[in-house]
Amino acid sequence: MPEAACGHRLSRLAVMLYFAAVTNLWTWVFLGMLGAAAATQLWLARRQIAHVRQHRDAVPGMFAGAIALPSHQKAADYSIAKAHLEITEILLGALVLLVFTLGGLINWLDKAWGPPVFGHSSLAHGVALCASVAIISALFDLPVSIYRTFALEARFGFNRVTPQLFVADLLKQAALGALFGIPLLFIVLWLMGAMGALWWLYVWVVWIGFNLLVLFLFPTIIAPLFNKFRPLSDPELAQRVEGLLQRCGFRSRGLFVMDGSKRSSHGNAYFSGFGPAKRIVFFDTLLGRLTPSEIEAVLAHELGHHKLLHIWKRALLLFAASFGLLWGLGQLIDQRWFYEGLGVSTPSPAAGLILFMMVVPVFLFFLQPLSSRFSRRHEFEADAYSSAHAKATDLESALVKLYQDNAATLTPDPLHSAFYDSHPPAIARISRLGTA
Repeated sequence: MPEAACGHRLSRLAVMLYFAAVTNLWTWVFLGMLGAAAATQLWLARRQIAHVRQHRDAVPGMFAGAIALPSHQKAADYSIAKAHLEITEILLGALVLLVFTLGGLINWLDKAWGPPVFGHSSLAHGVALCASVAIISALFDLPVSIYRTFALEARFGFNRVTPQLFVADLLKQAALGALFGIPLLFIVLWLMGAMGALWWLYVWVVWIGFNLLVLFLFPTIIAPLFNKFRPLSDPELAQRVEGLLQRCGFRSRGLFVMDGSKRSSHGNAYFSGFGPAKRIVFFDTLLGRLTPSEIEAVLAHELGHHKLLHIWKRALLLFAASFGLLWGLGQLIDQRWFYEGLGVSTPSPAAGLILFMMVVPVFLFFLQPLSSRFSRRHEFEADAYSSAHAKATDLESALVKLYQDNAATLTPDPLHSAFYDSHPPAIARISRLGTA
């Protein structure tokens, strides 16, 4: 054998061995991170169950005069039931992810939508692949959603969703997903194929525009598809709210009451939209439970989020994170080991996008406490804003009622709360108000 030919074959063999090693290493890195994330989630869920159960039979002293023991026990039982469901979701989520990736489901769908159905890596092929993965993922999630709505929530007296309304909501969500998602997918996949190495930057700009569009359309177009909104008719409450808005320098397009009671007995208030589309919305369940002064304090908290630019700060954080993630995908999109290490044999923009979106949460899980802490800090700031523009005692009494009505545990496990809770624990929140 000529020396040059022998050297060439040895070089090819070395490249193949190197590629196989990298692919195998990436598979084990993915499995290791998935195992670490799932194990940590299960450990936190078990901690939550044990901690809440341990404090089930005694109301914390701060709330002893406001919340009865049976209500505290109901909240504990509700939190424990949610934690048990959380364990099921963790295990099911890990299994589904493995089925899609190393189990070969994405690879099978990729080939099924290929020739002769569509040309591989064509826009139609990419959209069909992404849509089929989304539909199958939704079907995997459906049993848990049904159980949560009609078993867990119903057992504790919160669910008011009928089977007909549940199906109607699913159909509307699917229709909206197709209406917005399919055109967005076409644009993203076209950019990935047409804009060269900087495609991810163009996709990032489109992603920002899409989010702002949804934010603008939500109050007046999307939300009314699921709920009915009527103008606030209580004159005393309307007068209080208008006075609060003047003190806070806030202008909106109106005060509305939403029929949240047709789905749940949980209550809340929020404002949505930006610019001229801003709306203040009260759940009807909230109005039926709180006094006008308490509602004023809750609304002042929500206005605090607006006046302190929390919504925009969170949006900027989201946009910055998406910038970094899309840059990362831009570095991986042409790496064959990225695909084969996750069970996909043929690289394509659609397959790369799907794999990245599925795998990234596994690697970002351990950053969750930072996001939760960022959100809790905003809640403390909004509480302080409310205390400056309404009575802190009214906010405290409103929070106590909301904790009781929503069966929110007063004694969450500290580590579980640090990882997941976007709102501070009840004791920390009331203590910070300085009224206890």
